[in-house]
Amino acid sequence: MPLWCDPLGLALGVALDRLVGDPRTAHPVALFGGGAARLESVLYADARPNGVAHVALCVGGAAALGVLASRPRNPVARTALTAAATWAVLGGTTLAREGVFMADALERGDVAAARARLPHLCGRDPSALGPQELARATVESLAENTSDAVVAPLFWGAVAGVPGLLAYRAVNTLDAMVGHRSPRYERFGWAAARLDDVANYVPARLTAAFTVLAGPDRRGALAMWRRDGHRHPSPNAGRCEASFAGALGVTLGGTNVYGGRTEHRPTMGDGPKPDVGDIRRAVRLTRLVGLTAAGAAVAASVVFRLARRKASGLS
Repeated sequence: MPLWCDPLGLALGVALDRLVGDPRTAHPVALFGGGAARLESVLYADARPNGVAHVALCVGGAAALGVLASRPRNPVARTALTAAATWAVLGGTTLAREGVFMADALERGDVAAARARLPHLCGRDPSALGPQELARATVESLAENTSDAVVAPLFWGAVAGVPGLLAYRAVNTLDAMVGHRSPRYERFGWAAARLDDVANYVPARLTAAFTVLAGPDRRGALAMWRRDGHRHPSPNAGRCEASFAGALGVTLGGTNVYGGRTEHRPTMGDGPKPDVGDIRRAVRLTRLVGLTAAGAAVAASVVFRLARRKASGLS
């Protein structure tokens, strides 16, 4: 059974995300998260093997569901299922809306509203952050999540069809749930965090490349990606943040607080720290990178489909 992605379905899913955004109730990712949390309550122990089992069952189940969903031979059904899966796993429109909310709040001087909203974008503690640090956190989160919410699912969809879409979203969701550093998840979440690093390795670098192509300062984006992308503690997030920093002409990185834990991260970029006005520029860049990634994914899915048909003697 072919696992190539239906190009029309992929394009329709991107359009649905752009027009509708995430569903407000019964989101498939939220339903998956609830099931993963229940499985965690059964499997949890402060040990890596238990975490490996948790990831294997959750991601394997999502991939198996994707394989079953790919079975219909009817081209209309296949397109509809691909569109639905693509829409379910993409988060580009919601990401941009969160950025716009932060910009609106900070532009009208409502720091309290911005602090309350920041957890929708990232896990750092917003309680002591002023407008400039809230702006930096927003721009950094937009950069990293452009890869996680848009480029990576499109990449895996183009490569492996519906199973790739669902499996990637499962991996990324588990990393958000159990992959962070904490006493509870130091060992149990190890597998989720490492698998997320692997799944995002290529997409993060594609995000940087698309930022170079779509950004307002192409030379700056390329230069900062090459110079600073490796300095971030994450093997992937730094590529996205450094290219955004260069494209926008700002400096990202610095001191972050996560639940009482302080991290001092190297800076990336040569410009000033982001201010409130840079948030809207970052939102525009996020949208442009997403559109570039969508076009590349649809084109790649056409090429992969033709190549697989030729290899199997169907053309």
